[in-house]
Amino acid sequence: MYSLSTCWNAHRHTDGRALLGEIRGLGFEYAELSHGIRVSLVPGIVQAVGAGEMRISSLHNFCPLPLGVDRPSPNLYQCSCPSRREVEFCWKHTLKTLELAERLQAPVVVLHLGSVEMKSYTDKLLDLIEHGQQNEPKYQRLCAEADEKRESKKEGYWERSLQFLERLVPEAQKRGLRLGVENREALEELPFDADFPALFEKFAPPTVVYWHDFGHAQIKEHLGFISHARQLESMQDRLGGLHIHDVVFPARDHRAPGSGTVDFESLGAFVKPEVLKVFEFSPRLTLEEIRAGVQHVRTHWGARQPSQR
Repeated sequence: MYSLSTCWNAHRHTDGRALLGEIRGLGFEYAELSHGIRVSLVPGIVQAVGAGEMRISSLHNFCPLPLGVDRPSPNLYQCSCPSRREVEFCWKHTLKTLELAERLQAPVVVLHLGSVEMKSYTDKLLDLIEHGQQNEPKYQRLCAEADEKRESKKEGYWERSLQFLERLVPEAQKRGLRLGVENREALEELPFDADFPALFEKFAPPTVVYWHDFGHAQIKEHLGFISHARQLESMQDRLGGLHIHDVVFPARDHRAPGSGTVDFESLGAFVKPEVLKVFEFSPRLTLEEIRAGVQHVRTHWGARQPSQR
């Protein structure tokens, strides 16, 4: 199944039906509702789905956005936070996402699982890469420091994330939903890539699945923290969905496939035909860039669209 995320066009629309109509006009039968869907767009979305004009492949938490928030905010509330008040806000709005997914018969909700509170090393490392300094000793020292800091601080934050997910699983099960835990690009964000195997030992399939973001993994590879191919290969049996976009070195992501450094041809070997494939594009991309990017992936992976359930 191929789908297009509304992160590309949600900001330009005031009517949800027109929003989905634009995606349908590009030839997509499915759309993912991104974390930029304002409450005012929901009635039109419900109408379009009810009329059979579009099917919803997935929702990205938080969807819809909390009242008073008008821009994409997936990390607005974090389930890993020491503040019980923030965790409860996260819970409240995550449940709203699950409720909307059930209403729209979308089978998957994509989740972020929070972060460790620490100074961000990601931008500092990327700045050094931009200046061609990734092979210098100071880069390696900063990588080691970042890894040591996040591991030493992780325990409490990760435990709260796991508790939140454990609490959420029954809510997803009673609605017939899967929860896609997404890999992240920032070094302090959870889960850390090495923690995914343990996560899936704790949460048996099929409710909790791995959601692979090509751009995030590619940025981590550019930083020197993972091998993109090995990460995807190791998770292929738990793979429930993909965010597909390219990265112009080192970290300009959400670009059209074929325009950056992601090797879609070789990575496609780890993607089964039935896995949900969501193109997640920058609003800056033109129609021509989108069509070329979609064609690039379909050329290597095929265009078969199996049934949703």
